[in-house]
Amino acid sequence: MAEKKISLKVVNLAGEEAGTVSVSAAVFGIKDANVQVVHDAVVVDQANSRQATAKTKKRHEVSGGGKKPYRQKGTGRARAGSTRSPIYVGGGTVFGPDGMQNYKLSQNKKAHALALKTVLSEKVGNGLIVVDSLCLKEVSTKALANSLKAIKAEGKTLIVTDLPEDEKSIKGIENFILSANNLENVALDELGNVSVYDVLNFTNLVISKDGIKKLEEALK
Repeated sequence: MAEKKISLKVVNLAGEEAGTVSVSAAVFGIKDANVQVVHDAVVVDQANSRQATAKTKKRHEVSGGGKKPYRQKGTGRARAGSTRSPIYVGGGTVFGPDGMQNYKLSQNKKAHALALKTVLSEKVGNGLIVVDSLCLKEVSTKALANSLKAIKAEGKTLIVTDLPEDEKSIKGIENFILSANNLENVALDELGNVSVYDVLNFTNLVISKDGIKKLEEALK
């Protein structure tokens, strides 16, 4: 049985139609959204983005406490040997983070692929923009801003880049990346690093004609 295909419109950076690209309906045409795997993928993405740098000092790490604060008996108060105790202001923290906490989560590869295919399918006709090439002749933020406006990539936009094979195109994509660095509400992501959270978080997803074929091949 032949694989079902769907056709996506391709435009150039001037906003003009530049043909179509045929992609698999199994990747970009999923109708029944699996909400659970998408939710799980977002939770995993956010958990794995945590730096876990929060740290508090325990009683052996705070300063002071070298002298017994008051005599052992006769004051009517409880015994105390150091002001480093957690009961004192400025004392150590008992169960605070130590900077070694691990928030890492994982998701089954097939489940993650299904989640990514689900959110990509939702973008078709609703924010997915396929361009013939992501190359610029020179570095120009203004020119790229005009191009994004021409292809109707308004609002938060994620541009998926891929390193081409020929040397001339490599220079063009480098110019494109440098031009995009100062644009507000525009982010760049490498083809192999696209996450479910990023696709959901951005209004528009801009990808090249070659890039979307590579992404399709990786998710099959």
